[in-house]
Amino acid sequence: MKLLIVDDSKTDSMMLSNMLKDYDLRTAADGVEAMEALSREKDIDIMILDINMPRMNGFEVLEAIRNDPRYSGVTTLILSNYDEIDNEIRGLELGAVDYIRKPLNLRSLRKRIELHTKLKNTQKTLEENNFVLENAVQARTRELNLTRDVTIQALIGLLEIRDIESSNHTRRTQWMMKAMCEHLRKKGSYGPILTDAYISELFSTAPLHDIGKVGIPDHILLKPGKLTPEEFEIMKKHTTYGVDALKQAGYESTKLSFIATALEIVGCHHEKFDGSGYPAGLSGKEIPLAGRLMALIDVYDALVSQRVYKPAFSHQEAMNIIGSERGKHFDPELVDVFFEIQDEIQAITNRFTQTA
Repeated sequence: MKLLIVDDSKTDSMMLSNMLKDYDLRTAADGVEAMEALSREKDIDIMILDINMPRMNGFEVLEAIRNDPRYSGVTTLILSNYDEIDNEIRGLELGAVDYIRKPLNLRSLRKRIELHTKLKNTQKTLEENNFVLENAVQARTRELNLTRDVTIQALIGLLEIRDIESSNHTRRTQWMMKAMCEHLRKKGSYGPILTDAYISELFSTAPLHDIGKVGIPDHILLKPGKLTPEEFEIMKKHTTYGVDALKQAGYESTKLSFIATALEIVGCHHEKFDGSGYPAGLSGKEIPLAGRLMALIDVYDALVSQRVYKPAFSHQEAMNIIGSERGKHFDPELVDVFFEIQDEIQAITNRFTQTA
């Protein structure tokens, strides 16, 4: 323990120093010297601070260190005379943790210092344990996130093997989702919803939107022409296949924020704002925000990408189609945001298409 004794009385300072000589001691004759010592010695644990001093008194020292994080680890005990009750109260209000009255009772003072030394040691031990625990938690969180991301990429790899989607579709839709969210949260009502954590979840779960297509037969999934009504009914089941897959771990898992967001994206990205979509025929704001966002992003990317059943449309052609579906297929507010950032959307498309 490193102690700083601050007292303009040489007699009292000497008495304190002799009594506490088994500690690592520093002394100061007034507040100015005390501040210099605190600034110079970064690891002072306890300061015994006289109130009545020239140049800079004890209250001024307490004021100076109270809101300065550099001195947050310093435990301060104030020295006051027996008739200075108001000073004791004021000192405690300014951040001191205890007071010692003059004339000094050496046995009492020694016990108080021992008590605060034990408290300080306990605090240090707790801080060290918390630091170790926090690092362990962070390492475990990184491990879990990496495991999750690898699992997602493995699932998406199943789609790529069957030529259902490309990795570029996955990356494009992810970054479009992020761009949409970051712009949308500047709007008043969406700011509190679109936190950094939620945007991260939307970014990470977006690739899962079509995972249910692994359950669709190839002759339907890869058909180069238009699907028959019967084939389309089978194709529509990919949303429920995906939802069922995510629910395999049971009800408890669906309450996890990440899984809940994934379920909204997988299960609702084919719902339409006017209620004509599938699988549940939800309409308007009944459709979760994640589903409304994914619906718009997925359609745009499908339009500008070459598929077995169609050539790639130009950006402008795709935007015209998106605009014509405002309030029908898509949430009007999200369409407006999409148009506001269309240059960024096109740049994302170009960047990941060029790396195909």
